[in-house]
Amino acid sequence: MHVHVLLFGALKDLRARETEIVELPEKSTVAEFLRRFVAIAPQVGKYAGSLAIAVNREYALPTHVLHEGDEVALLPPVSGGSGDDVPPGHVDSTSELIRLQREPIDASSLVAQVKEGEDGAVVVFDGIVRNNTRGRATLFLDYESYEAMALSQMQTLAHDAQQRFGVRRTALVHRLGRLQVGESSVLIVVAAAHRAQAFDACRWIIDTLKKTVPIWKKEWFEDGAVWADGEPFPEEISIHKSGDGASENEP
Repeated sequence: MHVHVLLFGALKDLRARETEIVELPEKSTVAEFLRRFVAIAPQVGKYAGSLAIAVNREYALPTHVLHEGDEVALLPPVSGGSGDDVPPGHVDSTSELIRLQREPIDASSLVAQVKEGEDGAVVVFDGIVRNNTRGRATLFLDYESYEAMALSQMQTLAHDAQQRFGVRRTALVHRLGRLQVGESSVLIVVAAAHRAQAFDACRWIIDTLKKTVPIWKKEWFEDGAVWADGEPFPEEISIHKSGDGASENEP
């Protein structure tokens, strides 16, 4: 059988391509696919222990069985977490305020759309491109995403925040493409009856987004460019989840 492989971030650069087709025996698992792919592309091996894999736009465990024509995405750790100073596919009623876009984010417009008379608090997180990373002057950033899956994950985050924290409404917008210093890369707006709910939900959304939503950033400096390091994927979605035996197959 054949599966359609999608590559992102540093993996895309290593292979100098975004997609390829891999042939596998019938009923191969995700773990067996990864071993096969690393044999075909040894340069990917150093990333194998930190990957997550999505099958048809949903995170998949090593034991997941693949089928003819499946879309298999190799996902390096996403754009960065604190170290860098739900049902899958659920769409809820806030979906018009959950989006990826390439044009600048209009923060005041989003706040106005979210805020209502019953709200006692509106908390805003505005992630901004800074002018340096670890002392190196930043020229600009490029953001890319596995767009269909990222949007689904963002919609799920908004829904889960409402269920977990009892907030009334959430807006979540992330930029893609080239961003200059000072531009907003991500904006989160949370409206709730009480400030504690809004603060807690906003912090949870950005921290979870930075670990699980497939968006990557490439940082450009005067002396070159690098894909930003991300935190390890949460254990429940990592391809090398402890206890499943997959780690013994790492290159």
